[in-house]
Amino acid sequence: MPDNFFGGLDFGTSGARISIINIHKDLIYSNSVPYKYGFKNPNSWINSCENLLDKVPIEVKSNLNKLAISGTSGTLTASNLKGEPLGEAIPYGEACIENKILIESLTSEDDHLRTPYSSLSKALKLIDQYGTNILLRHQSDWITGWFLKDWTHGEEGNNLKLGWDLIKESWPKSFLNTAWQKCLPKIIKSGEIIGPVNSGLAAKFNLSRKLILISGTTDSNANLIAAGLEKEDGLTVLGTTIVVKKIINHPIKEKGITTHRVRNDWVCGGSSNAGCGILSKFFSDSEIKELSRQINTSKNTSLNLLPLNSKGERFPINDSNLEPVLGPRPVSDSLYLHALFEGLANIELKGWEKMQEFTGSLPKKIITVGGGSKNPQWRKIRERIINIPIISCKKTTSFGTAILAINAK
Repeated sequence: MPDNFFGGLDFGTSGARISIINIHKDLIYSNSVPYKYGFKNPNSWINSCENLLDKVPIEVKSNLNKLAISGTSGTLTASNLKGEPLGEAIPYGEACIENKILIESLTSEDDHLRTPYSSLSKALKLIDQYGTNILLRHQSDWITGWFLKDWTHGEEGNNLKLGWDLIKESWPKSFLNTAWQKCLPKIIKSGEIIGPVNSGLAAKFNLSRKLILISGTTDSNANLIAAGLEKEDGLTVLGTTIVVKKIINHPIKEKGITTHRVRNDWVCGGSSNAGCGILSKFFSDSEIKELSRQINTSKNTSLNLLPLNSKGERFPINDSNLEPVLGPRPVSDSLYLHALFEGLANIELKGWEKMQEFTGSLPKKIITVGGGSKNPQWRKIRERIINIPIISCKKTTSFGTAILAINAK
C-alpha cells in the first residue's frame, strides 16, 4: 500500500516553495521557484504553482492526501466572480491612504484596522477601482480557491487585517449594510478541511483525485509551526521584512499588533517594513556572504541607519511617512553591510521592547527563521544588541504549512 503524503505550499515575496512530508513528518520532497512576472501579479503565483506541481515526482503527487497553502499576510487581490484576477494585488507593505475618513467611521476603536497598511485600506481602494461586483481575497486564500475552482472561503488569520474578529467570530457590524459586504470571504478556521481538488486540475497535474485542500495560514504563522515555538520562546522571521511573534495568554488589540489563533494558542505579532529586502538593493547574496566574513561583530559602527525597504513603517513604529536612513555610506562595503545589520537589529530590538510593553515579558530565547537566519555574523550582532540568546531554525515556511495539513481535521 503506497504512503500518504501531505503538502505545504508557501508564497513569499520573491517566489514559491513546496514541501511534502509523510505521516512521520519526514521531509520527502522540497523545491522552490522564483516568480515569472513579479510578486504583485497573481498570474505569477499560479505560474509558480504550476511549475512546482510539474516537477513533483509522479509517485509522490499521485499519493498526495492533503495540501495547505500559506502566503504573505496582508497581500490582497481583487478578482471577478469567476476568480479571475482583475489586476495586480496590493502587497502587504503598501500603504493605502485614500479612504482614511471612511475607515475611521467603519472601525470604531479597532486601531489595527486604521493603519494605511491594513487589508481594509487595500480593500476600499480596490472597490474604488473595480466596483462591488468582485471578490476580495488574500494571497493564500485566492490560490486555495484556484485549486478548488471555488473562491468562497477565506482563512481567519489571513483576514484579521480585513476586519474579521477572532473573538466574536464575525465581521464588524459596520460592514453589514455596506454594498461591498458580498465581496468578503466566508471565514473558516486555519487547518480545517475545505474540500477536494478540482478534478480538471488533478488530471492536468497527475494529482490524486482524493487530494483535500486544507484552510491555510499566513507565512509567519507557518514559520511559527515549523519552528515548534514554545510559550517562553519568541520567533523572528528574517525574510524580505522582519516579523516578531510570541505566544500570549489572551488576545490583545493594539496598533501595529495582530493577534492570531494558531493550533489553540493565542499568538501576537508585529511586522516591520524593514528586512532582508533592503540588503538585496545593495548587495548580491554572494557579496553578502563574503562581506559578512569581514565584519567584527563585537564592535559598533555608530552609523545609526534606519534601513526601511521604502518610505513608511508599520511596526514597531506606525508611521506611513517615516523615511529610511541609508547614509552616509562609508567607503568600506563590509562596514556598510555591518551598519545595515545593526540598523535591522535595532528595529528588531524595538519590536521586542514593544511586545514586552503589551505582553509583560521578553522571550527567554529567540528562534529565527527565514533567509536572514542563515547568516552567523548577523546573528551575533543581533545577540549583542538584543541581549537574548538566538537560535536558527532550518525548517522552511512550506514545511510548517505541510505540518498544518497533516494535522487537519
